[in-house]
Amino acid sequence: MGVLGEAPERGDGACGVQGPCPVAAEEEEDGDEELLGAGGPRTWTPQEKLLHEARLKAKAKRRLRRASSRDSTRESLSEGAEPGPEPGSPKGRAHDRRSRTGKGRGLPKKGGAGGKGVWGAPGVVYGYQEPDARDPNYDEVAQGDTVYATVVPELEEGELEKNVQPMVLEYFEHGDTSEVMELLRGLNLGSRGHAVPSLAVALALEGKASHRELTSRLLSDLVGRVVTPEDIAWAFDKMLRDLPDLILDTPEAPQLLGQFIARAVADHALPLDFLERYKGRVDCEHARAALDRAAVLLRIKRDVNRLDNVWGVGGGQRPVKHLVKEMNLLLREYLLSGEVAEAEHCLRELEVPHFHHELVYEAVVMVLEGSGEEPVAKMVTLLKVLWETGLVTLDQMNRGFQRVYEELGDISLDVPLAHGLLERLVELCFDRGVITRALRDACPARGRKRFVSEGDGGRVKQ
Repeated sequence: MGVLGEAPERGDGACGVQGPCPVAAEEEEDGDEELLGAGGPRTWTPQEKLLHEARLKAKAKRRLRRASSRDSTRESLSEGAEPGPEPGSPKGRAHDRRSRTGKGRGLPKKGGAGGKGVWGAPGVVYGYQEPDARDPNYDEVAQGDTVYATVVPELEEGELEKNVQPMVLEYFEHGDTSEVMELLRGLNLGSRGHAVPSLAVALALEGKASHRELTSRLLSDLVGRVVTPEDIAWAFDKMLRDLPDLILDTPEAPQLLGQFIARAVADHALPLDFLERYKGRVDCEHARAALDRAAVLLRIKRDVNRLDNVWGVGGGQRPVKHLVKEMNLLLREYLLSGEVAEAEHCLRELEVPHFHHELVYEAVVMVLEGSGEEPVAKMVTLLKVLWETGLVTLDQMNRGFQRVYEELGDISLDVPLAHGLLERLVELCFDRGVITRALRDACPARGRKRFVSEGDGGRVKQ
């Protein structure tokens, strides 16, 4: 780099061609700019000198990159290849159809048939496809009426039990078979229709007699609407095989299952030859006991179309006279044995919570008609236990005592001391917390009779 000297000769320069070399010219101009200021030579400060050196280094790097790119361009042109985007540029990567994972042979994906807006590989001719009438994208005139339907997938075994079990338990509360049928129609049972009667019978075996009666009615109503007789036969076949396991929870399962079979045959829910299929083919003693029980019931009721009373008439369907008789028997057995738990169990078995006021009425009348203090103490103890366990509600307790208050006049004809006995019983029940203060105050009181000798003018005062 010269300083205000003679210019070098313009001969063969570093570039190897006649005339000034562009690189040399740039260097020459840079040198002049380095030493000449606006008004000629001047002295550089340390800061300016450092900044100037940094600029020189940056320019040298730019020249080096420029020279290397020119050389690579010359080589590609000399080989006859077309210039393309740099390998590391984003534009080159966007149009590169080779695998970016480093796998494969570098061929285009799917043989050139893939990509957005591509219908297939070049040269592929597709054949004619028949239009699908269920496809709503076709012309309505060409395809006719479009029918839309809701597709419900078939339930798995676990899902079926999860959906059907709450239905059956709720049915035991309301007893409406039509509601159960509507809910079952909303499920796609598929080939698992036999699981519904099997699950219902299994739940009824663990329940009460009223639940078994409701289950028999449900099976009769489901046949031909939701399930077939073959589904119910399959369910009972499975339960006969599972009897050894059912006995663990319900010891009387063979007898109960036999009654279910007899009732189903009588209701035409099972084929009439169901029992004939098992003749001489049963090895399990429990299954044999169930089938024998069903055969005996069907033989006894051969002249009756339906075995309506196989489970007994349960709950509120029993006649009132029968319920009154049962409650009287319950109270008399309690007075003899004094077992409160047994009396409570018998009352629950009647399944008539709306009729418990009759028990209170009969208990009070039995105390008034009895003699001695022992029946009074026992009845108060029984009423207290029934009140504390919630088996007899406040409404039922009040209603039972009010019935006695209303009929006290008629009771006094047979029991002259009924008023005094009732007052003592009511006071004792109030002290034990069985009745409320309002009910105690409502108890009728009868005063002593006064005659003419006492100056009442011949009138009898109550």
